[in-house]
Amino acid sequence: MIEFTTWAIFAYFILLNAGYLALNFLSIFALQRNKQEKLLDDLPQVFSGLEPGISILVPAYNEEATITASIRSMFQLTYSEFEIIVINDGSKDNTLEVLKREFSLLPFPAAERDGLATKPVRGIYRSLVHPNLRVIDKENGGKADSLNAGINVAHHPLFCGVDADSILARDSLQRVAKPFLNDPDTVATGGTVRVANGCEVTDGFLTKVGLPTNIWALFQVVEYLRAFLFGRLGWSQINAMLIISGAFGLFKKEVVVAAGGYRSNTIGEDMELVVRIHRQLREQGKPYRIIFVPEPVCWTEAPEDRTTLRNQRIRWQRGLSESLSSHWALMFSRNGGAPGWVAFPFMILFEWLGPLVELGGYLFMLYAYVFDLISWQAFSVFLFMAIGLGILLSASGLLLEEISFHIYPKFRQLALLALVVVLENLGYRQINSWWRLIGLYRWARQQESSWGEMKRKGVGHQPKLP
Repeated sequence: MIEFTTWAIFAYFILLNAGYLALNFLSIFALQRNKQEKLLDDLPQVFSGLEPGISILVPAYNEEATITASIRSMFQLTYSEFEIIVINDGSKDNTLEVLKREFSLLPFPAAERDGLATKPVRGIYRSLVHPNLRVIDKENGGKADSLNAGINVAHHPLFCGVDADSILARDSLQRVAKPFLNDPDTVATGGTVRVANGCEVTDGFLTKVGLPTNIWALFQVVEYLRAFLFGRLGWSQINAMLIISGAFGLFKKEVVVAAGGYRSNTIGEDMELVVRIHRQLREQGKPYRIIFVPEPVCWTEAPEDRTTLRNQRIRWQRGLSESLSSHWALMFSRNGGAPGWVAFPFMILFEWLGPLVELGGYLFMLYAYVFDLISWQAFSVFLFMAIGLGILLSASGLLLEEISFHIYPKFRQLALLALVVVLENLGYRQINSWWRLIGLYRWARQQESSWGEMKRKGVGHQPKLP
């Protein structure tokens, strides 16, 4: 029994790391292919007028302190035609009053065309000074409900959901929309999300990249590099990406409406929608593409205290559990393709059940070694697979970042990130697995859960590293 369990744990960690290494290689090939296109993208852009219009949806709840700067920054985005729709989701502060004052809002009657079910809308406003700005005032229903309300009044064929406190690079829209111009089968695209803690922000735009001094935020910088640069980029190459971040994703409106919009009864509404689109379009036999685009960047503030980070990761795991369990029919289905036969089982085995197997593996191997049930050689091999290969994967994410984008230009920054790559696997990753296990347990018990509130310091105001 001991020998069988030991070999089973070895096999699990070998398959886990082999899977991530395969995604890594797919990402390298994709980045190499994109090099020539990136050179052209760096030239001054001229819009043809044929670009599809984009509706930027900004759910806002108690955002009176930051909403003005966020909206003003969006007006400076470089794209031929876009509108901004702010959805005030029953804020208890002065969010709506601030918007009325700063943007000269007046009531504006508008019909809800698409008819996705939402909480009652109390009023719709339009800016006198910015014709492409509208504000929906509605009763509180959560982020998914707010996005559905925005979709109902959106004018354009594409919509982009953006968090009210996120910072978009000026060229983000034109870059994330490019696949829709190149391939008519594209139904959704996602961009890169990076940690803004430690960066400088002026007039709502990131003007200087820096690293946070907070250790929790530093760990997340490495996490985000790994998750986006070879996780989602790798899955995108085989059209099997199951997650588009709710902080920055572009969708074809008609496809989302046909799928029923966002579901407000789930914590992970962003992932659930993408999995549902995969499932429905596969069942209908329609050609489609869901693409990750690494160049467009959305900067977001990461949690800097343990409690907030813990609650975030518990909710993420709960959302993952709800998204996968709602769509079992996609796995190994006749028309499932790469999403159903590769990505879905991978997510089940290594992301959904991962914290249970990983923490169980650590405890079992430590117990077996202490009580002399396995040799020190076997225990050393286990540590190499569980920790050493984890360091290798994190280092590869940092290497891809440096080769492809060179966001952190200073040697001191790279040296610090290299140190974090090692430290992340010597405690933080294991703590994160424990938090995810709690999320899995709460899903299994069907305990009530909500997004709650995140403690924010405001990006651009914390101490910077040189």
